Amino acid sequence: MKIKNQCKKILEEFQSQAKLKENDILVVGCSTSEVVGDKIGKNSNFDVANEIFEVFYNFCQKNSLFLAVQCCEHLNRCIVIEKEAATDQEIVNVIPQIKAGGAFATVAYQNFKNPVVVEDIKADAGIDIGDTLIGMHLKKVAVPVRVSEKTIGKANVVCARTRPKFVGGIRA
Repeated sequence: MKIKNQCKKILEEFQSQAKLKENDILVVGCSTSEVVGDKIGKNSNFDVANEIFEVFYNFCQKNSLFLAVQCCEHLNRCIVIEKEAATDQEIVNVIPQIKAGGAFATVAYQNFKNPVVVEDIKADAGIDIGDTLIGMHLKKVAVPVRVSEKTIGKANVVCARTRPKFVGGIRA
C-alpha cells in the first residue's frame, strides 16, 4: 500500500504544477527492480508493476491523458501506448516481456485497451522511476517539476513537464 500512496502523492503534486490537459501524453519509465531496492534490470517484479500501473493508469483515465510506458533498454526504450495516441509514430512489431521490455511495460501492454509499441514519442510530461532515462521521449524543452516525495519504494523519482521553445530573444 505504501507504493500506491507514494504514487498518488507524486501524481497529485505533479498535476498541480504541470497542469496537463486533455489528450496530453505522460511518459513513465519504471524500474521495478529499483523500486524493490535492487539494481536496474536485475529483479523485475510484476506485483510492483501492477501496483504502480494501476495508480498511473487510473490517474491518466481520470484526467483524460494518454499514458505512455517506456520499455527497458533491451527494446531500445520503445514506448507502449494506446493506438489512438500513436498518430504519427511508426508501430513496431514487438510484445514486451519481463526480460525484454521489463515488468512495467509488460503490464501496460497487457492492460491497455488497444496497445501498440512505437520507437519514440514526444510527450508533454514525464515521470522517471528508478533512473530509466525517459528524457529522449519528451518534447524539446523539459522543465523540472519538484515534488515532495522523492522516491517510490527505493527508486529515485524525477518529474518533468515540457513547454514550447522560446526563440528570438527579447528583440523578437
